[in-house]
Amino acid sequence: MGQQMQILAVVIAYFSLLILWGIYQGRKVKTSCDYSIAGRSLPGWAAALSERATGESSWALLGLPGMAYATGLVEVWTALGCVAGIVTAWAGLAWRLRDEAERFRVNTFSEYIARRHGEMEKPIRAVASLTIVFFFFFYVGAQFLGGGKTLFTLFGLPEQWGMLLTALVIVPYTIYGGFRSVVYTDCVQAVLMIVTLVVTPIIGILYIARTPGLFAATIPAALKAAGPNYGSLTGAASGFAAGVMIMAGFSWFFGYLGGQPQLSMRFMAIKDPAQARKARNIGIAWTLAAYGGALAIGWIGIAIFGPAGLADQEHVLPAVLLKLFPPALAAVLISGAIAAMVSTADSLLVLSASELAENLAPPRVGGSDPAACLARSRRITAMLAAVALVLAYLMPTRLIFTVVGYVWAGIGGTFSVVILLTLFWKRYHGRAVIATIASGLLFTVLWSVSGMNARLTSRLLTFFVAGAVAVAASYLLPRKGSAGN
Repeated sequence: MGQQMQILAVVIAYFSLLILWGIYQGRKVKTSCDYSIAGRSLPGWAAALSERATGESSWALLGLPGMAYATGLVEVWTALGCVAGIVTAWAGLAWRLRDEAERFRVNTFSEYIARRHGEMEKPIRAVASLTIVFFFFFYVGAQFLGGGKTLFTLFGLPEQWGMLLTALVIVPYTIYGGFRSVVYTDCVQAVLMIVTLVVTPIIGILYIARTPGLFAATIPAALKAAGPNYGSLTGAASGFAAGVMIMAGFSWFFGYLGGQPQLSMRFMAIKDPAQARKARNIGIAWTLAAYGGALAIGWIGIAIFGPAGLADQEHVLPAVLLKLFPPALAAVLISGAIAAMVSTADSLLVLSASELAENLAPPRVGGSDPAACLARSRRITAMLAAVALVLAYLMPTRLIFTVVGYVWAGIGGTFSVVILLTLFWKRYHGRAVIATIASGLLFTVLWSVSGMNARLTSRLLTFFVAGAVAVAASYLLPRKGSAGN
């Protein structure tokens, strides 16, 4: 059997089993609460693995190794920002959000914020849900794009067809089983992802040391030979420019502080405090191993191919795997890259559908029959998947790193402020919440459209702009009615 046929057989087998597993879990979904948040009864290990698989997406397995391949050591700051944010979220926010979800009996991220600020519940539901759905169209599209890139590297399949096939894998079990199916397929994918990110660097370091004729025999030698920018933590910049570069990388930190709904929903769905502690430990350990591996794969790619050896920097992970492993084993590990895309895209679809079904287009009076509500959620999920796929074809940029960074600012930077102040500042109220969300949305869009992201990233600025508006609005706008706390 030829190399491509071996890889194809493994990929088809993997995703066939994944779809069947997702559908099996979906049989246990009976209500819209099951569909949206798995009945708030997740064991800690499942919540942790699902949160990490969802959080990493095609960005961490294609985007981050790609940036490490393209820029060298400077991407250490991105990894440090992400790791610091994830550790902070698991240690300081996860158990609080779990307790809050149980206290207010909520099914969606926006519903929690709205219930917490009950005097403005309806407007907050609408504004928060609309913002989430808007940005998540781009995020889901980025995952479809990641699938297209991986299948192009493997089989030479045009990216457009690869994107369509990725969607066809994700959509059936996501529509059927909702949050529960997504979580338990995520667990399988998280294991495969961490194996890929841990095993590949170990084998890669041995390979470049023992294989003559490569660009370099070690990672330090590769970074040095690639040019002065690659071996510098500041990309050879100095002074103010170096500070800006460091902050641009570290700015990913702010999006993890409760502001990513697809991650916070995993915290909120944990069964009890004991399971929350177990989830925290698993989530942090997974993160430390994964980010070190993602960076190392990009740098190993420099040693194997040279800094200009790949036409698309985000092809580095599948290209390295195909160099290091026999075709069948490479296919298993490459499935880890596709798993990262699947585990995020399906989560985003369910969350967006839940936000739309519960908050933007709630059922009519008398339409609360559990079976009817469940069917309605499934229809909305299918509709959103179709729209996101179309958007993926129309995206002006083909870099996953850029697309995800845009969403990270608009959603993560904005809602991190909302969650932090909701949890820790009693003066914060409903009208200030709406002002915060509106300012974060408008600033991110205007800053990105103006081209100013090239000078200073909105991932950093959105958090502080939204934060400043939140504090000012809390003092300047009168609180409507009771606090709802």
